[in-house]
Amino acid sequence: MKKYIGKKIGVLAVIVGASIQSNLHAQTEQYEESWESLANVNATPDWFLDAKLGIYAHWGPVSGAFEGTEPNKHYAGWHGMMMYHDGKIIETKNGQPSNNYIHHKKKYGKPSKKGYIEIIEDFSPTAFDAKEWADLFEKSGARFAGPVAMHHDNFAMWDSKATRWNSMNYGGIDPSAALKKEINDKGMRFIGSFHHAFTWKYFGPAHAHGNINPKDNDLYTNPHSLDNDTPDEAFMTAWWASLKEYIDKYQPDIIWFDWWLENLPEEDRLKFLAYYYNKGKEWGKEVAVCYKEATFNEDVAIKDYERGRPNQPKQNAWLTDTSPGASFYIPNAKFKTANELIDILADIVAKNGLMLLNVPPNPDGSIPPEMQQLLTDMGSWLAINGEAIYDTRPWTVFGEGPTRLPEGGHKIEEKLKIEYVEKDIRYTKKGDKEIFAIVLDEPKGEIIMKTLSTDIGALNSAILDVQLIGSTEKLKWKRNEKGLIIQKPTSFPSEYAHAFKITLEGYRENDIGGEIEAHID
Repeated sequence: MKKYIGKKIGVLAVIVGASIQSNLHAQTEQYEESWESLANVNATPDWFLDAKLGIYAHWGPVSGAFEGTEPNKHYAGWHGMMMYHDGKIIETKNGQPSNNYIHHKKKYGKPSKKGYIEIIEDFSPTAFDAKEWADLFEKSGARFAGPVAMHHDNFAMWDSKATRWNSMNYGGIDPSAALKKEINDKGMRFIGSFHHAFTWKYFGPAHAHGNINPKDNDLYTNPHSLDNDTPDEAFMTAWWASLKEYIDKYQPDIIWFDWWLENLPEEDRLKFLAYYYNKGKEWGKEVAVCYKEATFNEDVAIKDYERGRPNQPKQNAWLTDTSPGASFYIPNAKFKTANELIDILADIVAKNGLMLLNVPPNPDGSIPPEMQQLLTDMGSWLAINGEAIYDTRPWTVFGEGPTRLPEGGHKIEEKLKIEYVEKDIRYTKKGDKEIFAIVLDEPKGEIIMKTLSTDIGALNSAILDVQLIGSTEKLKWKRNEKGLIIQKPTSFPSEYAHAFKITLEGYRENDIGGEIEAHID
């Protein structure tokens, strides 16, 4: 019998060995430019799932275009497009020129004569300090950060050889290189975001006005009509050249795409995915791709919601890109509070998401004091309560309370004002023996977590201990058919939301046992 068992174990060893070799082969095998091959990608690496908070910065020549705008008037962030909306050559809803057009004409001259190049030539990043940025990002609690590498205006925020329209030629700096060094030195991952798929449509109004020197078509794209949604071959060549150069030069951990990429040819999107994921293998690290709309699918990349989020958890991890105010600098900007952003972060994380927070620097590259304070306040909260955020995974139930999003999707933050109250609670977990309950406002009395009721059955484990994170106070609590009931602590260690750590006995089953012979035929 022992000899027979030995043979069986030998067979098992061969199988296990073959499996290991197969896995090693999968790690070295190159991805092909096909959905079938790319389906083998690990689209959500553990480091990404653990990170929860990242930062990127909308900054470039267009930031300076907003200097001198009038208070209490709305200016679209897409200035390079809207500056041509004169109400005549480019029709507008009310037949009147846009505020962007009026401002540009006053500051620079008529757009058909003084175009977007005037803005680029004005770029003066005299106060940019990559170390100061990275120090602030670290204080905020972010675990990945980086610049908007190329926005719709086709301007490269790096020392590029792929395009002459770059921050070294116009500004004398390479913010991507400087930020990558400082961000990596802080132990954070590096992200670069790309918005230049939309450039084809973005500069359509400029062509409608005409008077573009053909030698500048490498910025404005080749002439085409406003309704032309099919980029030409020259555009696709330039789009890929900039993206590939950035990947090769800066080895980003995350490439994030804005919208309209879904309108580019499928073969170009596949080419990017295969190239970038293969580069990740070459660099010896797992990389991540984030997208909007229907550019990719959730098996090969991470879906992003702009200023929005789902109203329920999703099986695949996702991302919200949001901003405390306008995307780019505007004078006298109004920002969300740290309290609002922390509540949004807790809701996102409980639903299997991450937050990518925008920082809009001043035109000179300095970060506004209000934004510095906001990031510092968020970081102070995370320094105390981060155990309930970082490295967690969604629990069985994402939350409870009266405040819910009526629907999920893009731009919901702009459609309605969400104010969470003390009865709103969001749950996360670590393993099977720790769950966290984040109460989204300071309780006025005892805290009742209905989801943890002995009657509901969401939690099929005994609770061993309940702690207020950041506090040494011994809490008084009980669990019954009404829920987990916690007496209000005498004080709270932080402002805004408050996180409780709930230690569980853990789920148990009887051991059916059996010797090894019983399981080997």
